[in-house]
Amino acid sequence: MPGDVCFGCGSSNVAGLQIRSFWDGEEGVCVWQPDGRHQGWAGITCGGIIATLIDCHCMATAMATAVRREGRALGTDPQYRFATGRLDIGFLKPTPIDRALELRARVIDVRDGRKFYLECALSAGGVKTVEASVVAVLVYRSNDPQAHGAQFGLGARRAL
Repeated sequence: MPGDVCFGCGSSNVAGLQIRSFWDGEEGVCVWQPDGRHQGWAGITCGGIIATLIDCHCMATAMATAVRREGRALGTDPQYRFATGRLDIGFLKPTPIDRALELRARVIDVRDGRKFYLECALSAGGVKTVEASVVAVLVYRSNDPQAHGAQFGLGARRAL
C-alpha cells in the first residue's frame, strides 16, 4: 500500500517490522526473522510483536483475497483497506527468536461482503507455536470512500 506507515507492514515506516505477505495456493504466507529488539524474555519473541505480525498478515491476506475474488491483480483499482474487528490469539508454546517465523493465514468465511474471517498459524523452525482467529473488516474502498471507515477519517460511518 503506497504511503503505508503501519508499524507492522508499512513500507514507509523505517522503524517498523515491514512484513511482506505472498500467496501459496489458497494461503497467505509471511516469513519474518525477529532479532534481539523483538524479545519478551531472553531468547523468546515478544507476544506483542507476534500479535502485530498476525494482525498485519491477516489484514493483508483479507485484502488480497478480496481482490483475488474479483479476478483482479494486486495494486489495481479499486484499493481496499481492512481493519481488525477481532483478534483471538492462542499462544501454544514460547516462540524462539533465533529462527525465521512463518505465518500462514487463510480466509474461511466472508459475510456481508465486508467481514472476512481468517485462521492463522505461526511456526518457528517447523513447530507451530501460535494460532489465531481473526475478523478483518473492510473499512475503505477507493471507488466509494463514503461507504466505510469514518472512524478512521475515511468517510461516512457505517455500523458493523
